Amino acid sequence: MKIIGGPASQALSSQVARELNLEPTITDFTRFPDGELYTRILDEDVDEVTIIQSTMTDSDFVALLQLIDACEDSPVINVVIPYMGYARQDKKFKTGEPISARAIARTINADRVFTVNVHEASILDYFNADAFDLDAAYLISHHLRSLDLQNPLLVSPDLGALDFVERTATEIGFDYDYLEKTRLSGDTVTIKTKNVDVKGRDIVLLDDMIATGGTMVESIKLLKSQGAKDVYLACVHPVLARNAVMRLYNSGVKEIISTDTIERIQSSVSVAPLIANAIKGL
Repeated sequence: MKIIGGPASQALSSQVARELNLEPTITDFTRFPDGELYTRILDEDVDEVTIIQSTMTDSDFVALLQLIDACEDSPVINVVIPYMGYARQDKKFKTGEPISARAIARTINADRVFTVNVHEASILDYFNADAFDLDAAYLISHHLRSLDLQNPLLVSPDLGALDFVERTATEIGFDYDYLEKTRLSGDTVTIKTKNVDVKGRDIVLLDDMIATGGTMVESIKLLKSQGAKDVYLACVHPVLARNAVMRLYNSGVKEIISTDTIERIQSSVSVAPLIANAIKGL
């Protein structure tokens, strides 16, 4: 098998190859003077391939399509999209909108597709291939267990992420809870944990994705004001748009922990073993 990494997932694809005792296939990416992307796989052997490429930007998506097309003679093409852009547009919210997740998925010409903690499991049905979502919860939980946390509590920022937080907490026997938002007036909102007192405890705010970090900033401040010891932030997908990192640290976060589905300096947990195990199981 060949492991082919796209421009957005060079380090991750190399680690997946190492997990499988393979050498990653070298790829070349450059741009023409008009800005168009040029992609080339520097290996002429025809073999089963696994292409690993997150699609943070439109350009990343184009690179993925080019890599798939370049592998047209391969007998089997597996595609791993650790972070799938446009996945949050998984339904029509207003008349005339596209279902962008569906539009993207339908262009992927492969035998199998793997995602990691995709926004909604229903998105897998849009692919014209066997599609599987991999769960990074246990990887994050094992990293959290390695930290010297004092009376730790895992907290979901809302009910939407509670299932993910519960899976992570159950794996390592941590307590968990979620934040409940109460509107006191038109411009006054309180946020507090639903069931558990945070006073004197190390708190880990956990979600599948952190984008702008706005909700997390307010949550961190409130948890600290309620007596939390240290507040950590953990996620699978560290989008961390614009000035999110600076705002989070200014709010008092102790540490930002994330996986490398998007390769950031905060990516202290690798999903390489998760992806490698899925490939081994083929």
